[in-house]
Parts: sequence; C-alpha cells; structure tokens
Amino acid sequence: MKETTEQIFLRQINENKAIIYKISKMYMDRSEDQEDLFQEIVMQLWKAYSGFRGDSKFTTWMYRVSLNTALIFLKKGKRQVAATFLDENIDLIDVSDSAEKENKIAYLYKAVQELNAIEKALIFLFLENQSHKEIAHNLGITEGNARVKLNRTKEKLQLIIKKYGYEF
Repeated sequence: MKETTEQIFLRQINENKAIIYKISKMYMDRSEDQEDLFQEIVMQLWKAYSGFRGDSKFTTWMYRVSLNTALIFLKKGKRQVAATFLDENIDLIDVSDSAEKENKIAYLYKAVQELNAIEKALIFLFLENQSHKEIAHNLGITEGNARVKLNRTKEKLQLIIKKYGYEF
C-alpha cells in the first residue's frame, strides 16, 4: 500500500526530529518555549512541504526551513530568551553520557543563548557536521562568508564560556 503525502512527511519528521529539537534548544532556553518553537517549526515544515521538490536532501531543506522559522519566531517577539545563570538546574541531554560530558553540553547551550540568531544558526550547523559549503547553502551566503562568520562565532562562543570560568 502506497504511503500518503502526510505519512511520508510524518515519517521523515520522526526520523529527523532531533534536528528540530536541537534548533529549539539553541534558540530557546525555557522548555515551554522550546516546545512552542518545535511545534511552530513542524507546522511551517508541513506548510512548505508541498514546495519541497527533492532538489536537495530532505534534511538540507529541513535545516533551512527550521532555521528560518526560528529566526522569524524570534523577530516576531513571540518569545524572549530569558537570561539565565549557569548554576541553574539544567536538563540532561543524554543520561547515558558521563556527567562531565553533560556538564560541557549544558555550558555550551547556556553560552549559545548569548549569541545572536545568525550565530546560533552557524554553530548549530557546525555542530551538525555541516561543511562550510553546506552552511553557506543553508544560510544563503557565500562559502567564504560562512567560513569567516563561523570562525568569529566560535571565538565569541569561547570567550562567553571563559567568562563563566569554564574551560573545555
């Protein structure tokens, strides 16, 4: 029996929901806001799905729509990122990981909250092992610009982390 368009979409979303989760966590620090952004991204993906022609991989298209949705979500002012301190309770990323790794990831997510929206997108795509060329394509910038912006963003992120007294 042939899958319907809706079934194909839901299967692809389910297979790649970690992408949406990571973007939501990068852009929002409160779990309620992360859930709202997650739902907004899925809704926008569904709205845009009929325009997905398959010229690129589904995940490439998904990155672009998801990041654009996160940027628009922030611009509309639906949610303001709340200032938080690093000593607050932080959700564990993967309970099977060591406490040290969880601590590093928690510090990274908190530091990322201080980046602007474009810098968050750059770091997210970098953490997803995207090449400079793929980052450029997903953000609609040149490869050289992606390389420069990413290097500057990584340096900024390191300074933020050091500001809190944590060394990776």
